[in-house]
Amino acid sequence: MKLSVAIAVLVSAAAEAHYTFPSVANSADWQYVRTTANFQSNGPVTNVQSEDIRCYQRTPGTGAPNVLNVTAGTGLPYNAKASISHPGPMAFYIAKVPAGESAATFDGKGKVWSKIYQDHPSIAAGMTWPSQGAKSVTVQIPKCLANGEYLLRAEHIGLHSAGSSGGAQFYISCAQISVSGGSGTYSPKNVVSFPGAYSATDPGIMINIYYPVPKSYTPPGPAVESC
Repeated sequence: MKLSVAIAVLVSAAAEAHYTFPSVANSADWQYVRTTANFQSNGPVTNVQSEDIRCYQRTPGTGAPNVLNVTAGTGLPYNAKASISHPGPMAFYIAKVPAGESAATFDGKGKVWSKIYQDHPSIAAGMTWPSQGAKSVTVQIPKCLANGEYLLRAEHIGLHSAGSSGGAQFYISCAQISVSGGSGTYSPKNVVSFPGAYSATDPGIMINIYYPVPKSYTPPGPAVESC
């Protein structure tokens, strides 16, 4: 009995150390964000070749109930629950919904994703990450996007156990947005697919962030696009 209670406590503590990205702006959880497979467990994706690395959906093929209207050139808060508790980089990718589909039906497959945000650590005696401890991270929606519907993919990589292949923890979700007010000149130089964008041994994924302290950090994936 005591052993089972101890195990339950440990499992609960592990879940509390993890997190999800269930909402944007001031919305309810999973209103504009597709429900992820970890909506109860908070557990991460660890296999970069898995289909889960795209949007980590609980039910692939099922979109969120609604699409959020956003204005190009404005900031959109993407919220963590409870907070981003692990050290590591935060990135956002965006994919235009093709003609004939909607943000609720688009599966995001293929080379359709471009990076629009990437943070970097400060490095001194150790590595300090801008997003660690944050309850929300604001991403700027590029002012040069074409008007229309998109998937916005939030990704935080927990690097606290990333010293060996498969140790990095990916916390992911995809929001459904409709952009207006854009100039339509966005022309990304690099588009990637998920899976496909990352390898388990990329230097920004398999890395010991503690000792010796790295002198630099290279995030996985393409460079951030600009207008």
